[in-house]
Amino acid sequence: MNQYQHQQRPNPLEDLKRFFKSSGILPRLIIINVAVWILIQIVFAIAWAFNGSELFIEQTILDYFALPASLELLIIRPWTLFTYMFLHTSFWHILFNMLWLYWFGKIFTQYLNERQLITTYILGGLAGGLLYMLAYNIFPVFQPYIPNARALGASASVMGIVAAISLYVPNYTISLIFFGRVKIFYLALVLFIIDFFMIRHGNAGGHIAHIGGAIYGFIYVYYLRRGKDISKLFPRFGNKGRKVKFTYKKSTPKKEKHKRPASDDSFNRNRAEKQKRIDEILDKISRSGYDSLSKEEKELLFNSSNKK
Repeated sequence: MNQYQHQQRPNPLEDLKRFFKSSGILPRLIIINVAVWILIQIVFAIAWAFNGSELFIEQTILDYFALPASLELLIIRPWTLFTYMFLHTSFWHILFNMLWLYWFGKIFTQYLNERQLITTYILGGLAGGLLYMLAYNIFPVFQPYIPNARALGASASVMGIVAAISLYVPNYTISLIFFGRVKIFYLALVLFIIDFFMIRHGNAGGHIAHIGGAIYGFIYVYYLRRGKDISKLFPRFGNKGRKVKFTYKKSTPKKEKHKRPASDDSFNRNRAEKQKRIDEILDKISRSGYDSLSKEEKELLFNSSNKK
């Protein structure tokens, strides 16, 4: 009972401290985005101090690091396909993007690995950027805006992560003010629909990029469930978890040699019991969230996910 009460009163500051001290991909992504934003704000402040040239500096940064709608500009600045997804100039823009990345990134890493997270972030951002450019160069309504149109921000990448994990664990629920507990699949679907209908009402490029990122996330998980993982084309990420996995596998063959006489029925029964335990833990996460797990349950889930 005391253990349950302790788990119900986590220290948010301590959790954040541990989160950013870790060497995981998720805190690194957030730190990179925030560091770029802080650097830009410092440049703006210096430019403002020198005869108020802040607007000129901002336009220069957008020209060289934001994603242009113009295909001609993209050809001479191809790096913008990647730099745009780490670029923010507004405080509120980066705040909301990083909050969504933190919330859904933590859910993502409960079920999938860090390589899948970083590839979803990058490829979701690329999908959003390409759909943005495609729309601006196909639909006549956007033609007058092409020379000056720029896309920036992590929104498309974040939407890729939101869509992917929402389809992977559609019954996972979170608490929302005024709405209570909501399944994340419905939340992702509502965000997708809102983006679609908001295209005509301002920031069309941003909403189109969000849709592109979400489409990638849905497609990625669709094929992942069928055994095709695009992330395996990229290098592995992660360190501490990998070491635990390696040590465990090293000791396994010795145990198996001593237990050769065990029947296949016994092996299958043990495996079924372990899988049943994992299913119970996942169900508990779905009902009460990851923080409700005991230390033993977290370790069991972590070790199990590393064997996938």
